[in-house]
Amino acid sequence: MSFESVCALDDLSVGSASRRTVGGVTMAVVRTEDTVYAVNDRCSHADVSLAEGDVEGCTLECWLHGSAFDLVTGQPLSPPATISSPNYTVRVVGDGSTATVEIDPKPI
Repeated sequence: MSFESVCALDDLSVGSASRRTVGGVTMAVVRTEDTVYAVNDRCSHADVSLAEGDVEGCTLECWLHGSAFDLVTGQPLSPPATISSPNYTVRVVGDGSTATVEIDPKPI
């Protein structure tokens, strides 16, 4: 794995998505209460930014047509999307206000 530093953990708001580019790949990065996830930023149905969608638990919903994607697997959970969104391995290095988010830009 080839992890790249993306941002400080404190730069990500809990319960929302943020658009980040890692290794030339644009991703929607989501911080929940417990974990940070990364999926490809483009909805597999309508090719719009998922980072502009809504986060609920471990799902990210596309703002345009409402397709929800599982943040753990990238699988679509509701139509109209039927194709998975690639997801990426994320790790948080350090703790507290000095924690850094790192992502491997190769899909899982």
